Amino acid sequence: MSEEATLPHFIILGAVKAATTWLSYQLQHNPAVFLPDPEPHFFSSEYDRGFDWYCKFFRDAAPGQLPGEKSADYLAHPDAARRVAEAVPDIPLVVQLRNPVDRAYSDYRMLYRRGTITGKPEDYLIRSTTRLPRFLDDGLYYQHLQRWFDHFPREQIKILLYEDVRERPPWVMEQVCDHIGVPFHFAQELEHERINDGSAHLLPLPVRKLFGPLKGAIKPLRGYALFEAARRTIAQPVRYPPLSPSTRAYLEEFYATDIERLASLIGRDLRHWLPAARRAA
Repeated sequence: MSEEATLPHFIILGAVKAATTWLSYQLQHNPAVFLPDPEPHFFSSEYDRGFDWYCKFFRDAAPGQLPGEKSADYLAHPDAARRVAEAVPDIPLVVQLRNPVDRAYSDYRMLYRRGTITGKPEDYLIRSTTRLPRFLDDGLYYQHLQRWFDHFPREQIKILLYEDVRERPPWVMEQVCDHIGVPFHFAQELEHERINDGSAHLLPLPVRKLFGPLKGAIKPLRGYALFEAARRTIAQPVRYPPLSPSTRAYLEEFYATDIERLASLIGRDLRHWLPAARRAA
């Protein structure tokens, strides 16, 4: 790594499908922060590219801006905590957690929406049948946080919940800004913005594949009335296979013990994430 290379001064490390994109959009509206658009995934899947490659993500930070990054797969990655600790041991970290049942189904919907998977939820959200363990494993937050706590003191990791974003978004930004060390800023226009909204209409998959190579050229046209009108004429709602009551019950029981341990670990009441039979215990 060259002497002039810039490393991030904070990291949002997950979880996947827990409103971390909303958080990153809020921070991008803070003039004191520089947060690149793409997720680098450096400390997870791109580590072999080296630090000089990684530092290029932050080279456009203006003087006085605090550079940071968001890669939502870091939380669950088995090597990310160690790698981050070796590179930037004193860095503030931010985690957002979502009911793991809802997170798993939302993750399934995201890949279904992209056309990556085509089967019903039962093909992916049951341990004995899944072909993609990430759907289940990424929601084992207690296990993942224990790994991060092995490398970082607890006060260095700010832990928030998806419900916090929904119910008190300005408070979330107060907590995050204070934790990473920048002045508080809240983008009111994004308060109720649904980022990566799975209910939004989408172009048919063959059309998306056709225009995929032109994604960068098309991006500046978004928001213009003529472009959006043309898009609405062919965009369609995505009809997701539903999560059946039996599969939800399976997932609730699958995560129950991890949730109970997580609640003790982070000092938050998470009974509303538990199956009804365990809530009174």
